[in-house]
Amino acid sequence: MVRASGILKLAALISSLLLAGFLAFHLLEINTDFKVGSFLSRSGQGHETYTKPTRYKCGLSKSCPSRHFAFKIVSGAATVVGPRICLEDKLLMSSVKNNVGRGINIVLVNGKTGNLIKTEAFDMWAGDVATLIKFLKEIEDGTVVMMASFDDCSTKLTDEARNLIAELGSTAITTLGFRDNWIFVGGKGIKTKSPFEQHIKNNADSNKFEGWPEVLEMEGCVPQRQD
Repeated sequence: MVRASGILKLAALISSLLLAGFLAFHLLEINTDFKVGSFLSRSGQGHETYTKPTRYKCGLSKSCPSRHFAFKIVSGAATVVGPRICLEDKLLMSSVKNNVGRGINIVLVNGKTGNLIKTEAFDMWAGDVATLIKFLKEIEDGTVVMMASFDDCSTKLTDEARNLIAELGSTAITTLGFRDNWIFVGGKGIKTKSPFEQHIKNNADSNKFEGWPEVLEMEGCVPQRQD
């Protein structure tokens, strides 16, 4: 029994170290672009010229067409690392910028220019949902709205708050639950449901981290408002 207990403690320690390493990697936003060609040249083990891969805005896998804004959103990781929201190669929210918080993190962007309007985080565990409702009602038509969860994002949500977010183009907001992970890009005045949304349920049988689902990541190109 003592030996079995020791093995379980060792397994728990290793699991904790791996989780801490993963979260630290995201927190520090490490760039792992390893210059293989330069290394080989210095070591004398290779002579081929290394061509650095093309880097697109926000680290997207491909460029966006004209009159579109490139974006990338990463949800929060457990209670440790906050979400990251990037638009047109500008990091608008992240733990490093110290402007994220538990709950629903929101970025508002001008739909014509792509300029940042405002960033806010609303605590949906211990906060007041009335502040979120007021914020949502004041969003002007033509605004691009980007949202990402961190820790718990649903406990304080009311039907009114969910309906206001649904009006921005979200479909997952109606079923968003305790500690679910969720990322979304929509807009005020949108006529259809947004194609930019991901949602994963908190499920003890499938969670990647104990008590929390895996991190969500989404990239895409938002059409620039023309009128």
